[in-house]
Amino acid sequence: MDNGPVRWNGGHDMEYRIDSAEQGLSAYITGRLTFNDHAKIRSLIAEALAGVSNTVCFDLDELQFIDSAAVGMLLIAHEELNKSGRRLVLRNATGQVKRVITVAQLSKVITVEE
Repeated sequence: MDNGPVRWNGGHDMEYRIDSAEQGLSAYITGRLTFNDHAKIRSLIAEALAGVSNTVCFDLDELQFIDSAAVGMLLIAHEELNKSGRRLVLRNATGQVKRVITVAQLSKVITVEE
């Protein structure tokens, strides 16, 4: 059941779509998440903070690549959401993205789901 607007914010590499529903806010992130996408992640965080959902899910199923700067950006997102009493969940990571999340041990800080 979708009870909120769906918004796209795209660009050269990384794109995201936000879907607000009763169970929480989901951000579907696609493409390549790198240092160059810092401003887009900041916008995504701001949109998540503007919502009312206690749980924010970053669905990474269609994200093909992340670099070390992107790991830092995910940690920043976690910290910003946590400060406002919200929880970040990383979901559906595959391939290189899953390997980087595992090697960086993000699951010790952020909820990571298959």
